[in-house]
Amino acid sequence: MPEDFAGFSDEPGASILHYVQDDTRNNKIENNMNFLELSQARYSVRSYQERAIEPEKLNYVMECTRLAPSAVNLQPWKFFMVTKPDDCAKIRQCYHRDWFNEAPMYIIACSNHDESWKRRRSEPKDHADIDISIAVEHLCLAAAEQGLGTCWVCNFDVTLCRELFGIAEPLEPVVLIPIGYPTVNESGEKNRKPMNEVFVNL
Repeated sequence: MPEDFAGFSDEPGASILHYVQDDTRNNKIENNMNFLELSQARYSVRSYQERAIEPEKLNYVMECTRLAPSAVNLQPWKFFMVTKPDDCAKIRQCYHRDWFNEAPMYIIACSNHDESWKRRRSEPKDHADIDISIAVEHLCLAAAEQGLGTCWVCNFDVTLCRELFGIAEPLEPVVLIPIGYPTVNESGEKNRKPMNEVFVNL
């Protein structure tokens, strides 16, 4: 774990991921990508360097994640930072891929179904998965801006993850996110549907 990582805060009203009050907010981002360029640059990274992530970059990503919007601002989430070698070995048991084992650290994104907003009218809907998805993509985009790579991993052994890390209900592990420096930049033209198949004029 980077020495400047402040960990979790138990203070009422404090963020789950406590942001270190260093000079990160005043740091000038090296790249000047606009949002379209950032969206084009982000991709699912499946090859990582052993290089450790600088504390200021990790803190920046955490703060961007903390600021993500959620339904009724309930923020029904918790993020577990997996950095110790023993814990990294544990999380690698939950998803068996060689590339997954390369990442220097991981984040377990969990939703809290007791805290999430539920739509009661019409068709009932628990917004926990929507909210955690918004926060995770904030995380991934912020990481890409900092030159870091990430990948959404959802096809993992949830039961084993709960057991290994003591994650009990109402928390639900939803996404495992490896994060680190890519070995090579594999971003390129994205295979996406054309605009006229995505947007419909009514």
